[in-house]
Amino acid sequence: MDCGMQDIQWFPGHMAKTKRKIAENLKLIDIVAEIVDARIPVSSRNPDIDVLTLNKPKVIILNKADIADSKKNWKWAEFYKSQGITAILIDCKSGKGINLFVPTVKSLLKDRLERARTRGIKKNLRVMVIGIPNVGKSSFINRLSGGKKAKVEDRPGVTKGNQWFSISKDVELLDTPGILWPKFDDILVAEKLAFTGAIKDNILDVEQLAVRLLMCLTKDYSENLAKRYKLENSCIVGKSGIELLEMIAKKRGMLVSGGKIDTERAAIILLDEFRAAKLGRITLD
Repeated sequence: MDCGMQDIQWFPGHMAKTKRKIAENLKLIDIVAEIVDARIPVSSRNPDIDVLTLNKPKVIILNKADIADSKKNWKWAEFYKSQGITAILIDCKSGKGINLFVPTVKSLLKDRLERARTRGIKKNLRVMVIGIPNVGKSSFINRLSGGKKAKVEDRPGVTKGNQWFSISKDVELLDTPGILWPKFDDILVAEKLAFTGAIKDNILDVEQLAVRLLMCLTKDYSENLAKRYKLENSCIVGKSGIELLEMIAKKRGMLVSGGKIDTERAAIILLDEFRAAKLGRITLD
């Protein structure tokens, strides 16, 4: 089914400005920490970031690992390792894995630190935190800095300017606004970003989005759907996305005047519950 996403304008003016700022600030930093959503560890990586930060060391932070499929988490961490990129699995909400960050950064920059030591220089490490909207950059900084110093909201596009944060006596973080692509060549990537909330809902058709999400979930996570919405797993197999959405609406008693099924309300509930991990731990990549 066509989600109608091809017509959406993805690239607000502040994102073009963000790209320029990133390029300007690269000379100030030692390493890049790219935050991605562990539920979509490839789809939540903006390929422009690799181009912008080509000559800088990098660590990938697989955030929201607590709500991603635990079996797939380690496979993705190993995949990035095979590509020569260090990846850390973390959960900013509980802080699990966050203590690995500073030691990992220092390990990746040990040669630079050693050169500074031999010259009698006390080297402070500067890390650029980068990623697409709503992957948890500000939550990551707040967890490391021990307080809510960066603006955090569960919606994309909150951080509008660059900010520095000290997280230890010798490590500083540079926060940057989320940056999306100017356009998407792969509609499936765009859909996954929309499912997880990286793209604002008010520019999407939520019913079409929910239908597409249901079709994705039936491939590997039909049991999750069955359990959450009290459906028979056998009834899910072979159903279209709109049929599944109607089944969910009926189960939840979502009817409007005349007994008509309220699929819009069901779509909103489905997306909210998926994003809140009420359907269980799911990875879509």
